[in-house]
Amino acid sequence: MPHKVETDPDGVDFGWVMQVTFVLTIVVGAPVVAVFSLGASLPSWGERVLFAVRVGAVVWLVTAVAVYAYARRYREATAGAEA
Repeated sequence: MPHKVETDPDGVDFGWVMQVTFVLTIVVGAPVVAVFSLGASLPSWGERVLFAVRVGAVVWLVTAVAVYAYARRYREATAGAEA
């Protein structure tokens, strides 16, 4: 089991939070952007890129908050039980 790298005083492993947020944002974000783009008129590449960035930013923000909340609530309890 790898050791925790960075934690705040509350015991949240920010390295884990960043890694999981990155992976989940790609795995969840790509299909979400694709589904939302079906209903949008995107005639040029510039508009497509801006659309993907705007929707992707919302997906990233929601994912980051959810992963942090999960880490704070559940991973903190299991880390104390393992030690």
